Amino acid sequence: MKGMELSRGYFEEYGKPMIDTQLAQYKQYLAAGLVGEGSECLGFDDVFSADHDFGPAFCIWMPEQIYARAGAEIQRAYDSLPAFYQGYARITSAQGGGRVGALSLEGFYSRFTGLSRAPKDNMEWFRIPERFLATVTNGEVFADYLGTFTQIRSVLKTFYPEDVLKKKLAARCAVMAQAGQYNYGRCMKRGDSQAAYLACSEFVKTAMSAIYLLNETYMPYYKWIFRGAENFRILKTAAELLAELTHITDQPENSGRKEQLIEQICISVGCELNRRGFTRSTEAFLQVQGEELMRGIRDARLKNLHIMADYD
Repeated sequence: MKGMELSRGYFEEYGKPMIDTQLAQYKQYLAAGLVGEGSECLGFDDVFSADHDFGPAFCIWMPEQIYARAGAEIQRAYDSLPAFYQGYARITSAQGGGRVGALSLEGFYSRFTGLSRAPKDNMEWFRIPERFLATVTNGEVFADYLGTFTQIRSVLKTFYPEDVLKKKLAARCAVMAQAGQYNYGRCMKRGDSQAAYLACSEFVKTAMSAIYLLNETYMPYYKWIFRGAENFRILKTAAELLAELTHITDQPENSGRKEQLIEQICISVGCELNRRGFTRSTEAFLQVQGEELMRGIRDARLKNLHIMADYD
C-alpha cells in the first residue's frame, strides 16, 4: 500500500473522529493532511521506503497561537490513536521527528520557506530554494477547517512570477553553458577527469532544473530529480538524454559522445525558450540565451543581480 493511501485511510478512520469529538473545541482552527518530507509525500515510496519514517500518520496544522496554548493537548490526543493500521506501524528515525502530529502552521511554512505566509514580492519568491517549495506543495490536505493552510499552499502552487522564472532560467542557462558547453570539453582535453566529472554533474543537475522550471514544477531534492520528471510533457526527450549522459563514463573515447549529448540538450532548452517567447535568439550557446533572459526582466532588483545568482 502506498503511504499516502495508508495515511488518508488512517485519518478518515481515526483522525477525523478524534477531531470531531476529542478536539471539537479546536476543530475550526485545524487542518490535516500529509505534506512535507518523505517519499510518500511525493508518491515515490516503494518497498524500500517502509524501513524508516513510514506508516500510518498525518499532520495537524494550527495557527501558532493555538499551538502555543493547546499543541501539547492535541499531540496527546494524536498519540493516543492506534499504533497499528492495515498491518503497518509508524517507524520514526532520529532525523524524522516532527514531521507528523501537532504542528504550528506558521512554523511549518517558515521552516522551509523562511516565511510564515505566502511570499508577497519577487525577492521573497526568489529567495526560497526550489526544493523547499516542492516540499510544502507536495502531498495532500485531507481537511482544512480554518482554510489558512490551504490558502498559503494555493499561492505557492501557482509557481514563480514571470520575472523570477526568467531570472532562474537565466542562471540555469549560464551554468549549463559554462559547465557543459565550455568547461566539460576543456577538462577532458586537459586529461582532468575529476574536473570533467564535476562539470558534467553540475551540467546535469542544472539542466534538469531548467527542465523542471519550463514544466512549471518545483524540482525536489537530488534523490528524486529524475523520478519526478518521468511524466513531463515539455523537454521529455532532453531529460532522457540527460539520463543517458549519466551512464557514460568520463573516458577520452567517450568525450565526443558526451559533448554531443550536451549540445543536443542545450539546443532543446534554447528552442523551448524561443517557443515560450522568453528569448528570440537561435544561438545554441546558452550564455547568449541567459543574457537575453536577463534583459527581459523588469524588476530592477532581479535584473541587477549576477546572471548566475540564485538560491539553489
